[in-house]
Amino acid sequence: MTLLERLRDEFPDSSGRRLRTWLVAGRVRVGGEIVRDPRTPVTPGDRVTLGPAPPPALAAPLRLIHEDDALLVIEKPPGLLTIGTEHERERTAYRMVWAYLKGARPPRRPFIVHRLDRETSGLLVVAKTPEAQARLQGQFAAGNAERRYAAIVEGVVTRDEGMLRDVLIEERSLRVRPADPGRPPPKGRRARIAITWYRVLERRADVTRLAIRLGTGRRHQIRVQLAKIGHPIVGDARHGARRDPLRRLGLHATRLGFHHPDTGAPIEFDSAPPAEFASVGRPADRPAPSTTAARDRAAREPRPGRARPGRASAGPDVPRQYRPPGRASTPQDPSRPGGPPGRPPTRSEIPRRSRPPGRPSTRPDLARPGRPRRRPPR
Repeated sequence: MTLLERLRDEFPDSSGRRLRTWLVAGRVRVGGEIVRDPRTPVTPGDRVTLGPAPPPALAAPLRLIHEDDALLVIEKPPGLLTIGTEHERERTAYRMVWAYLKGARPPRRPFIVHRLDRETSGLLVVAKTPEAQARLQGQFAAGNAERRYAAIVEGVVTRDEGMLRDVLIEERSLRVRPADPGRPPPKGRRARIAITWYRVLERRADVTRLAIRLGTGRRHQIRVQLAKIGHPIVGDARHGARRDPLRRLGLHATRLGFHHPDTGAPIEFDSAPPAEFASVGRPADRPAPSTTAARDRAAREPRPGRARPGRASAGPDVPRQYRPPGRASTPQDPSRPGGPPGRPPTRSEIPRRSRPPGRPSTRPDLARPGRPRRRPPR
């Protein structure tokens, strides 16, 4: 007997369409486990019950780390906005959390506490009530919340650790830049102090892996301050990065700590950096690919005065770019048009093409042979 046949026996007044709807919604349980396949075989001893539908699952790009009555902590992937903009309003973490909480009992709505950049991955906390949002935002504004990141930056950072303190200016276009030293910020711009601590975790030949701790939470704070000291985050072309080995920003929010808005108890959540972060850059004891490639090219190039096998040497006086491919080149005779050897002929040295015989001229002064050319009157 299949599960659908068992349901027809136990619920004879229900239509087959309704029974299948119960199965798809996850309301049917066999032995306490949710079963959705109507063809599942069951025995007379199996206990089949009908219960409430399970709570909706969070959308696939997001990963649920923690949830309670006041908040939920999620892990956001790169390439996803935290909240909508005028260009993108649907595919955001906020919309996905809203759809998840809307199906809860009772229905809830999310309240944004802080944000992550589109290309930054990692931990994000979302409040479920306005009261929880206000308490959490107060902790973030006062600097009492712990926020740590893992970053891959270009170049080798010499200092083992340090603090970055800058004044950042946010333009009307939302572009963030460091303030010019000794000059007041422009009128109508938001100038705010940004503090970031960093610690070197690993130095490689061309990149450095850093542990970042925020003292303040400004827009693009980590990206702008690291770019200012000459070590932009890999993949951050907007702030001067020249490499993009990960096809994303090399920044991940690894730790989030704060006091619970309802109980006041300190809580922490951790998220390991993506595995591909460990493969970025060359080991410090390996030579640079550019140096090796240049050495190989130099070994393949013929030395001056020596011809390649199968080709005649053109000599040191003839530029290589003017040698016809596949043909031996010889020094040009200075008496012939084209000038001295070693350079191409100029336009004045090239003889003019003569008119084919028998072809009449189109110029009126040369149309009749033997007629003298008239000079215009003075």
